[in-house]
Formats: sequence, C-alpha cells, structure tokens
Amino acid sequence: MAMETPKEILYHYEEMEIHEKAAFDEIIRPADSYTPDGQYWADLPVGQRIGFCMRQDRDEMKKERQWLWEMIKADPLSPIGYYFRNFILPGAGLGLEGYVLFSISNVSSMFDVSFKDCWKDNTTCNKNWVAAVNYLEVAGIMVGQILVGYLGDAIGRRWGLIQDATIMFIGLLMLTAAWGLTDNGWVICYAWSLFFYSIGVGGEYPMTATIGMENGYGSGKVTTSHDRLHRGRSVVGAFTMQGWGQAANQVILMLLLIIFNGGHRDGFSKVTTQWVYRVSFAIPAVGTLWLVYYRTYHMRAASKQLEAQKKKSSVTGYDTESLKLTFKYFTPRLIATAGGWFANDVFFYGNKLFQSGFIKVISPGDSSVMTSWEWTLANVAVEMAGYYGAMWTVDNKLYGRKWAQIIGFMMCFILFVIPCFKLDYYMLPENIHSFQAMYFLSSFFNQFGPNCITFLVAAEVFPTAVRGTAHGISAAFGKLGALIIAIVGSYTTTQQRFYVVPWFGLLGALVTWLFLPDTTGLDLREQERRWHYIRLGREEDYHGPAVHAKHLSLYERWTGKGKYYDAALDYKMKVEEFRGEWESAMASRNTESETGSDVFDVDETILQGDMHKYFERTSPRMEPMKKEITEPLVLPAAASSEGEKTLHNE
Repeated sequence: MAMETPKEILYHYEEMEIHEKAAFDEIIRPADSYTPDGQYWADLPVGQRIGFCMRQDRDEMKKERQWLWEMIKADPLSPIGYYFRNFILPGAGLGLEGYVLFSISNVSSMFDVSFKDCWKDNTTCNKNWVAAVNYLEVAGIMVGQILVGYLGDAIGRRWGLIQDATIMFIGLLMLTAAWGLTDNGWVICYAWSLFFYSIGVGGEYPMTATIGMENGYGSGKVTTSHDRLHRGRSVVGAFTMQGWGQAANQVILMLLLIIFNGGHRDGFSKVTTQWVYRVSFAIPAVGTLWLVYYRTYHMRAASKQLEAQKKKSSVTGYDTESLKLTFKYFTPRLIATAGGWFANDVFFYGNKLFQSGFIKVISPGDSSVMTSWEWTLANVAVEMAGYYGAMWTVDNKLYGRKWAQIIGFMMCFILFVIPCFKLDYYMLPENIHSFQAMYFLSSFFNQFGPNCITFLVAAEVFPTAVRGTAHGISAAFGKLGALIIAIVGSYTTTQQRFYVVPWFGLLGALVTWLFLPDTTGLDLREQERRWHYIRLGREEDYHGPAVHAKHLSLYERWTGKGKYYDAALDYKMKVEEFRGEWESAMASRNTESETGSDVFDVDETILQGDMHKYFERTSPRMEPMKKEITEPLVLPAAASSEGEKTLHNE
C-alpha cells in the first residue's frame, strides 16, 4: 500500500477537523435552541423569536404524534406503559402522600360527627391535642423537607428515596393501629403517628423533584434535547400524582363509608368511622411497601448525576462549599422559590377554608359528610385540569415557568379580591353560583400556575450539589405559609380570612417578577457549566446562555450578571471543553475495556448519544470518521500541538 504524501495527509486531517467542527456544532448549537446560522433563540428579535418558537412547537408536536402512532401500531397498550414508567413511578411517592394527607382532613369531618364529645366539643379530649393533629402534620412535613433534602445531597438520591418510603410505610402502620385507653390517649397517639409519617412526606418533595429533574439530564436514557424541550413536563407530570392521590382518597373514602354503613350515606356510628379511617390508611400502606421494594432494587442509578458532579468537584459527602456559594450567589433565587412557595401555600390551603361556606348555601339543610366529600371531589377534578394544563404548557418558551407563576398568582388574587369586599352579596343563594365559579377557577389557576411551578423551579434553578437542600428549604417555607393560614383560620371568620388571603397573590407575583429566573428552554448543562466556574472563583469567565438576560431574574440583570454573556466567545470555549470531555471519555472507555470496570461518567453518556445522533444523519463518506469516533480512540484534534505544527509545516 502506497504511503500518502504530506499534502494528502494534511488534506485528510483538515477534512476530519471540518467534520469534527460539524459534530461539535450539533452538540453546542442544537437545532432546538439555535438558528441554522448559529443564533441562540433568545437573541433573535421578538418577531423572529416568536416564529422560531412556534415552528419548533409545531415540529415537536408532529414528531410526538408520529412517535405515539408508531407506539400504538407496535402495541396499542404501550402508551399506558410509557406513562406509567415516566410519570406514575417517579411520582408514586407524591401520589401516596397526597392520598394520606388529604385523608387527614377528610376523616376529621367524620370524627366531628362520630366523636363529637372529643373532636368537636373537646369535653373528653384536650382541645390543644386535637388542634395538634394539624400542627404536627405540618411540622413533620417541614422537618422532612429540610432533613431529607440535606441527606439526599449528602448520601445520594437513592437512599433519600428509600428512606422516605420506609418512613411513610411505618407511619401508615402507626396511623392504622393508633389506639389509646381513653379518647384523649387515642388522639395523642394519632397525632404523633401523623408527625412521624409526615417526615417521610416532607422528604418526598425534594427527592421527587430532583430525581424527576435528573432522570432526563445525565441518565443516558434520553438526549439533552429532551431535557431542554420536556424537562418541565417530566417533573410536573410526576407532580400530578399528588392530585391523583387526592382523587383516589376521596373516592375510596366514599365507597368505604357506604360499604361499612350498610349502604347508607348518613347516620354512621363510631365503629363505622373506625373501620373507614383505618382501612383507608391500610390501603396505601400496601402501595408504600411496594415503593420501598421498587426504590431499593430498581432505582440503583438514581444518584448517578449527583455522583458525577461530586466526582468533578472532588467532593465526598455533603458539598458544604457549594452550599456556602449558593447562599452567596443565589440567595435572590432562594427568596423567589421560598417566598413564592410561601405565598402559594397560603392560597392553596386558604382555598380549602372557604369551601364549607358555599357548600352550606348550595346545599342548604344538608350538612352531611358525604355531601361535603362530593363537592371536594368536584374541586379535585377542577384541580386536575390545572395540573395537566401546567404539564403541557410549562415548556413553551413564549410562556414558560415565570409567566405561568405570575399569571397564576394574579388570577388567584383577582378571583379572591372580587368577593373580598362583597362576601355577603356572593353568599346569597341567588348569587352563590358566581362565588362557586370563582372558587373553582381559583383552584384551577392555583394548579395551572404557582402550585406546580414552585415545585419545579425550586429544584431547577439551583446546582446539582445542593438541589435537594435548596428545594427542601423552599418547600418548608411553603408549609410555613400553610401553618400560618391554618392558625389564622382558627381565630377568624370567613369574611376576615378574605381580607387577608388575596394579598398573598400580589406578594407571590411580585417576588416571582423580581427574583425568579426563567429557565424555560435552558440546557441544564449550561447551569452546571456556570456553576463550575463559580466554584473555581471565575464567575466572570463564563459567557454562556445561563447568564443570558432571558434566563436571569430582574434582580440579577440589575446587578449586572448579564454583562458576562458573549455568544461568540462562549462557542470557542465550548469547543475546547467538549473536545476535552470527549477525549477524557474515550480514555475512560479504553480503561474500561482493559480493566472491565464501569468508569463512564454522565457527560460522556450524553455526549456520545448526541454524537451518534449526528453521525446517523451524515453521508456514507463519514463512515471512516464514525468508526474512529465510536471505537475507543481519541478525536484527531487530540494530536499534540507540536505534532500539529509539524504536520502543517510539511
């Protein structure tokens, strides 16, 4: 075989460099975020930006319809399996906790009737212990949110998930078997059992949000295009299980009451109440035990993304340095996520306080538990529409997280402030349907906006190393809002509550507008790249989309964070970074083939997936290059600078 001349070698080398650049462009400037000439979508003029986003949405919808049709043709039931794997399983813990937590308030209405002396009149039970049932529930959730959020970052997502499910299972056994020698003894046992169970519930918030976030990015199961275009849908889709838990609880309680009460809706005894509430807690205990098993044996890779980031930062255990830097650089974001969640929970739980008022007017003379449950179920159905509305709009670049939260807060404010000063008018029988419509609409917009968005952004706007901690702190502030409105509700009339609650909608909208960045469409890799520079003390050296004005809060723009954005310079830096990552990944692959150990990191999995996607679209003449890339070799540009000089000189 004749040797190639230096000119031929140079030609082939330069050709491979061109192909390498094209391959990198596929990763660095993906078509879902950049125009063909390399402009980032948020850099486009308003008209062009709208056109770009609308075309992308149409194209993506077309792809998904085709994908769904192919699934149905292959197996008509496969979409159900897909939904189960991607939304039900990740949100199973939230579904179970939603079932139980809303069961607490539902069974309390039964206790008011069956155990009136204890629960309502407080003649045989201590009033403070009866009230403590609600307070200890909220306190347990707050403890779990902060504690498990911290532990999830320290020991890993998988162990946090297992711990949550185990605590909830034991707590359900305690609730099912709660007993006492006296009525007051039973209430005390019931209250502390609920506190223990609620610790596991609290942990579900940061763990479900972080695993939903990281299941796409870094899992190797999907490309980063899915992360950019459908990350919000994945997390909110799991969160919808909370609504399904509420609905399931309401239906099961209604069926159990009819079954144990001989087919009658009313007139149930203490024995009937005992059977209904204990069986209602025993049912989710079975599902929670299965959840312990599933998380233990089928979620072994749940901590993969966290471990990869710790490896890059040379950190073991809890990343204390990242926590300090988070408070230094991202405190305004924490104000947005914690403050927004606080305002939302005032609305979310305040909404429940007003329900009994219009039920009394709509159904005069009917104060039965079953009637109350039926109206609650109707409200849950409206909320479910809000959950799914948020799920399908949250990733739209023209709407996105921030606008969804602001509009949701403002709609709740408007719908509460209208009856605020004319409550007597709206409580009249002839006007009650107007009040009912406003009540249901407020339930819809609460789910369509802040209730789902606060859960998502509290995990999304913080770095991987402290994502669980930051989410847990934010969620705990939310429950503080719930606790405050519960206390206020105990000492105020319905009219007085209406004077208080609406203004938290304005507060939530204001905090969101000032301090919350809009991460819609932003690649999580960019957030991690920026965080890497922050950890190195070189914040000013990051120039990518994570500091684009579109993805910064108003406060961050005021303080000059956006001045570091430089698309051209960032592109050059990315080429070098990705080349280094690819070479490192290939070296790791060589090591794996020699030692038989699994040393791949997360970035390599993503990079390799995008590389293969690129090569699948290239012409046959790229096969030699494809072979080079997919084999355990380094890219041509890995040649030393001296060798490169020599080659070009020849």
